[in-house]
Amino acid sequence: MDLVGWQTLYRAPKTTISDKTSYKYPYLLKNLSITRPNQVWAMDITYVPMKEGFMYLSAIIDLKSRFIINWSVSNTMIAEWCAQVLIEAIEKQGKPEIFNTDQGSQFTSDVFINVLKDNNISISMDGKGRAIDNIFIERFWKTIKYEDLY
Repeated sequence: MDLVGWQTLYRAPKTTISDKTSYKYPYLLKNLSITRPNQVWAMDITYVPMKEGFMYLSAIIDLKSRFIINWSVSNTMIAEWCAQVLIEAIEKQGKPEIFNTDQGSQFTSDVFINVLKDNNISISMDGKGRAIDNIFIERFWKTIKYEDLY
């Protein structure tokens, strides 16, 4: 396929759409040694193609244990949904010291940020070029999609 220049074409919505007006929090994980569970959690959203449109899957992972703290499926990517997934995770597992996300509009919204602030959780956001920070949750998405869904 590479020789003849063929590539796979598929539907792929952009799940990280930044809100230019929202405050972007600094990235706190650079050179941080993650040594214990509940030190750092990360959250991400992926899409699942359906016959018509998409469903969205969100999950929170503990970066030390690689344990999925909480997850949810929705037909929209609204901030309230993401905040609810976070609230349920805190109720189930306690709270992390640091919570890391990308700079998507759901994660920079007041609804979501206020849950973190109300629980005294430090907020960390990936910037451009930090794709490998999501490697554990991205691997989880690949496993879910290719071993269970597709």
